[in-house]
Amino acid sequence: MTNKENLIRETHDILQSFGLTPRYVEEFGNIRRIYTDQGQFALKSIPAQNGIDFIRNVQFLYQKGYNRIVPIYPTIDGRYAVLQKDRLFYLMPWLPNEGSGERYEKHNKMFRELARLHSLSAKEITVNKETREHHYEKISAQWKKQKEFLSEFIKHCEKKWYMSPFELHFCMYYTDIFQALTYAEKKLDEWYDKSKDSAKIRTVITHGKVSAQHFIQDERGYGHFINFENTKTVPPHFDLLPFLRKSTSAYPQACDDCVGWLYNYFKYFPLKEDEMLLFLSYLAHPGSQISIAKSYFEKKEDKNELKYVTKLLRDYWILKNTEYIVMQVEERERQKKAAQQQAAE
Repeated sequence: MTNKENLIRETHDILQSFGLTPRYVEEFGNIRRIYTDQGQFALKSIPAQNGIDFIRNVQFLYQKGYNRIVPIYPTIDGRYAVLQKDRLFYLMPWLPNEGSGERYEKHNKMFRELARLHSLSAKEITVNKETREHHYEKISAQWKKQKEFLSEFIKHCEKKWYMSPFELHFCMYYTDIFQALTYAEKKLDEWYDKSKDSAKIRTVITHGKVSAQHFIQDERGYGHFINFENTKTVPPHFDLLPFLRKSTSAYPQACDDCVGWLYNYFKYFPLKEDEMLLFLSYLAHPGSQISIAKSYFEKKEDKNELKYVTKLLRDYWILKNTEYIVMQVEERERQKKAAQQQAAE
């Protein structure tokens, strides 16, 4: 039996649970486009271990009235997924992405919907002081060790008569990396001082993989999220940080669009003061830049200088692009506080 025949047979067996018979099947990675007499559908699979959070969170959002998720059809007996071997299969309508190609406006819609998603699912959970203190001390200790490493590595480089290309570039970027780490530590300290006496933290249902590819628009221009397999109940920055990291992975740029999208999100779901402090701390932290330097330092032989220098340069661009966003947010928050103080007086 050919792979195509196996695909059709497996799809036929799965779709029986939904009362559908496939006429034609196209496969695109882990999603299948199904043609039936009742219309076109998308059949997607995820690892079975991801299924519990995925189904529970999607059902919760439906119950809350959040309708900007591509609908997931239940089986005849009411299940939202079918287990086949070690994967769960779920069924959705096939929606072509027919929105306009205007990048800024599509991202604006996406962040507005992300804010609605977070707002509808937001809840406060109890966290004891010991847990908060442990988290702070753990992160703070990690970052202090990173600062010690940076100081050690710069001394190692500057002692040499002839530096390698990577060492020379590291020395050029050292001040910016060190300052970013110092800023991240400062914001972490401010977050802990602000929140150490609080017994609550705010969590939301996150999408888990926010991107323009996972936000499709129908013929009316309405946006819908897809790919909820990585959904979790965590603080909101778990959605914001990965998107911004990915958006800054390019040539040096002043990403005013990123700042605009971010504040469109804040308009509908503003972060609390302690949440903003932690968000800025994590956003500014130069983790990838420190990681590549440490990898180079610890690798004793067969160092590919071109590979390491290229990676360091790209990570440095990310650092500077992120720095721009951080400074823009810092300035806007400063102006907002000044306006509030002036109004209070």
